[in-house]
Amino acid sequence: MTGWTSVDELVAQIPDGSRLALIRDGCGVAMTATRALLRRGVQGLELVNVPTGGMQTDLLIGAGCVAELETSGVSLGEYGAAGRFADAVQRGAITLKEATCPAIHAGLQATEKGAPFLPLRGILGSDILRFRSDWRVIDNPLTDGAADPIVAIPAIAPDVALFHCPMADDAGNVWVGRERDLVTMAHAAQTTLVTVERRYAGNLYDDATLAAGTLSSFYVTAIAEAAEGCKPLGLPNHYDEDEGHLRAYAEASRSDATFAAYLDQHVMRTEVA
Repeated sequence: MTGWTSVDELVAQIPDGSRLALIRDGCGVAMTATRALLRRGVQGLELVNVPTGGMQTDLLIGAGCVAELETSGVSLGEYGAAGRFADAVQRGAITLKEATCPAIHAGLQATEKGAPFLPLRGILGSDILRFRSDWRVIDNPLTDGAADPIVAIPAIAPDVALFHCPMADDAGNVWVGRERDLVTMAHAAQTTLVTVERRYAGNLYDDATLAAGTLSSFYVTAIAEAAEGCKPLGLPNHYDEDEGHLRAYAEASRSDATFAAYLDQHVMRTEVA
């Protein structure tokens, strides 16, 4: 049965060196849990962005927690470049596995379905194939002699998936709403850790309007309550992002010194986003 726990105990279940799947901005980024993970001093993470990264990824890289990153892109959106990510790539401080959004989804779906790979066509002829020796161009085995190349995308199997949702019930079922990527992440990961805004009184599956957007406790390892757990990012239909904070973070991410000051003020010494 899924266990309810504290945020600190939740992130204690993310070992050093974990392959950690993280959702894109605006879809339930677990920022309260990320700050707790940073305070714990986690090391050697292999991040998988689903399918892109933002402030969460940039923070973890800037704090020296990341060894490898598989992503379709890392950006702070309208606030500018992700400074710590850009600096780490330029210095060769992390191993970067460039991907595309469909390729990330295909890799996770392969694991979800118990398959070693899933095929894609859209990246045929692109330069990205030169940088991904693990993506193989093969002949379609279902054609009869005619040339029909496809790209085999290996399964992506995260050790841990981490995200934030509006609510979960006492049985450990989590309401993800329309964010279906969270379901795919949970299906593919060995461990799924979730923070939520609140506990739901009753069973989510008993409400016909909520059941379709509910992730079964079968796929959830642990849950922690964390009100406003996405801040300074937003959670759709609950609260908006903090534009001033995100603008300030974008500025702080541009250098080692200003980032270190941000980390000390907003992560290490306080839990105020």
